[in-house]
Amino acid sequence: MTVAGAVPVVASWREPDGIAPRGTVVVVPGRGEHAGVYERFGRRVAADGYRVWAVSDPTFDEERSTGQIRALLAADPAGEVGPHPRVLVGSDSGALHAAGLAATGGIGTGIDGVVLVGLPSRDDPALSGSWDDELAARTSCPTHQGRLGNDDVVRRGALAGRIPASWFDRAQSASITVPVLGLHGEADAVSPFAAAASWYAGAPAAELVGIADGRHDALNDQTHRTAAATVVLFLERLRLGTDAPAIARGVTLR
Repeated sequence: MTVAGAVPVVASWREPDGIAPRGTVVVVPGRGEHAGVYERFGRRVAADGYRVWAVSDPTFDEERSTGQIRALLAADPAGEVGPHPRVLVGSDSGALHAAGLAATGGIGTGIDGVVLVGLPSRDDPALSGSWDDELAARTSCPTHQGRLGNDDVVRRGALAGRIPASWFDRAQSASITVPVLGLHGEADAVSPFAAAASWYAGAPAAELVGIADGRHDALNDQTHRTAAATVVLFLERLRLGTDAPAIARGVTLR
């Protein structure tokens, strides 16, 4: 992982040596998180040939995070223009922020798709309880719980913080014209699955993948390998065109 500064405000994971990058992925963290939290996801997607960046938490500094997204979609710090497909991957409030940017054209450089994980809704229940309760709501993966619990940069209690109402106003699913992939834990106590499903139903080109028994952060839950593989399949389809055609299909034998 490459980071900018002592605290990973921006982090990157590159494709293996000798392999041309297959696309550009920019990850937008959720409430209280930072770029380095997505190292496991970034390394796995980069291993499949995609150039992955993660930016800072937009709920902490929306202007800074948005500026990072715009800059990385235009060119990385080395001046290299990221190849298509260019895709935003957001988790929690980062998913809502990414959806808002896609819906309003507020990025500056075009994107080819959006992946939204644990998308919040206006009427989500208020989270309360201890830090241990918050960790349990975020993920059932003991490795990631330990990662967050030992990270002094992760803001404890942030998941209970309210998201600006204007973010919900901007994130109109009907206004997103690029393909959308949703990943959502079916046991998500922070953003209940049913409300998220209603939002995706209004998008012109969206698919929603429910993670059985999954909690809020599907990218870092027990089934993080399945989540990453689902994202890679989506990226591979985007390489064929913006309508994300199917590559592999199930066949009924009898």
